[in-house]
Amino acid sequence: MVIKYAIIGAGAIGSALGRQFTRAGIDVAVATSRGPAGATSLRESLGPHIIPSEVRDALAAEVVALAVPFESVRGLVEQVPDWECRIIVDATNAIDYRDFSPADLGGRESSDVIAEWAMNARVVKAFGSTWAKVLAREPQTGDGGRRVTFISGNDPTANAEVASLAAQFGFEPIDLGRNDAGGRLQSFGGPLTGHSFISQPIAGASPPEMDLVEPGGPTPTS
Repeated sequence: MVIKYAIIGAGAIGSALGRQFTRAGIDVAVATSRGPAGATSLRESLGPHIIPSEVRDALAAEVVALAVPFESVRGLVEQVPDWECRIIVDATNAIDYRDFSPADLGGRESSDVIAEWAMNARVVKAFGSTWAKVLAREPQTGDGGRRVTFISGNDPTANAEVASLAAQFGFEPIDLGRNDAGGRLQSFGGPLTGHSFISQPIAGASPPEMDLVEPGGPTPTS
């Protein structure tokens, strides 16, 4: 069976991502270090779109989301000799737990470090810039707004594919560009982390008329 999407890790972030896949009606393999049994409770909680899997099977998916401690990433991705341009979604945060500060990666972004470990993978950073409970929430705010999720990566096509997935979940994806540029803004400790940004609908008949669309009100036209 060809697996399209997989999550490795069923902790707070992995479970939140699993909830978004389930809401969108998309099957996703979920793997943990304890084997399929480690994801059984998540399937019982969220439903049949969660497919408990072995790590080796999850690593073979077309899009693999990493929701594990950053220290565990290298040992995972190096199990695959050649990623053959498949996508890794980096939902990790590189943290120095001695003082809960950004880990010293020699000035590199975590996703770029992962790309060095994962041969020929296209690494996209996404879904790790906010708190897990916020990530798990319904992206549609009920007043026409959508929660924002940030995307960054060095391959524009991969960024667009992950952005499309985020849009299927209901998020408003914003592509920040390369990891070493806009991507720094959503890395742990960056100015975009730890917040909940809402994108409000805007409309108008012409540029000067563009304005917020008020909930229940008419669309601005003139």
